Order: sequence, then structure tokens, then C-alpha cells
Amino acid sequence: MSQIMHIKALAALTKPICVLILILFCLTINTTPTTAATFTGDLLKQPASEVIISLGTSTNELKFEPSHLEFSAGKRYTLRLTNPSQLKHYFTAKDFADGIWTQKVQAGKVEIKGAIHELELKPTAEAEWVFVPLKSGKYALHCSIPGHTQAGMIGEITIAN
Repeated sequence: MSQIMHIKALAALTKPICVLILILFCLTINTTPTTAATFTGDLLKQPASEVIISLGTSTNELKFEPSHLEFSAGKRYTLRLTNPSQLKHYFTAKDFADGIWTQKVQAGKVEIKGAIHELELKPTAEAEWVFVPLKSGKYALHCSIPGHTQAGMIGEITIAN
């Protein structure tokens, strides 16, 4: 008799937990795709704020201009990268790239989609990176060509909430 009472008591305790888990599971299934579609749809309709950064200068100085970039989470941006120098440069900011949603990178007649961690710009090249910052924080920016970081080709990217 006591075993039956223990089983009934256990069933009485686990039933509300199972119902709660089931409700949460159903809410997640029903809202996540809709929310994601609305989020993406709204972002694509949002005009992108343009930010221009030069990798190097026309006199071949090894620096980013500007060296500090600021973005707000949840807003859409077009980062226009230019290389006015006669040297190739890299825009390297992996942690920043991990904290954003990239819509596309366009260079010339080529459009690239998906995860991007580094962009190489050959002399006089231009590219645009359309993205939405998701994760606030401060991120390091540098040119990964040997000697360029040491010569001062560094910067910082800030994403605010």
C-alpha cells in the first residue's frame, strides 16, 4: 500500500512540472520563428547608417581613419571601407565580427554572405559591409600584415546597447 501512495505522490509532483515544460516548449516553438522573421524583416527595411573608414592613407601612413568606430546594437549599418594607399591592408576584428549579424559584404561585382572575420583590401580597393551589431562591448581592430599593427595600424570598435 505504501508503494502505491509513493507513486501517486510522485505523479502529483511531476505532473505540474511536465505541464510547465510542455507550455514553455510550445511557446518557444510558436514564437521563435515569428519573432526571428519579424526581426529580420524589420532590419532589412531599416535604412542603414553609413560609416566610412580608410585603411591607410594616400601617403601610405599605416593607420585607420578614424581609428575608433561606434555602433549601437540593433541598428543596421553599412561600413564603407576604402584603401587609398599603395599597400594592401586587412580589416581584422574577429571578436567584433562574432558579435554582429552580417547581411552582406560587397566588393566590386562580388557579394559575399555569411560569417566574415577579416577583409583584405588591395591598393585603391573599396568594399562595403552591411551588418547589425548584436553584442555590446569594445573590440580590437588591427591590420594583420606583419609590421602594420606594430607601426600603429590599430583601432577600437565600440558597440553600445
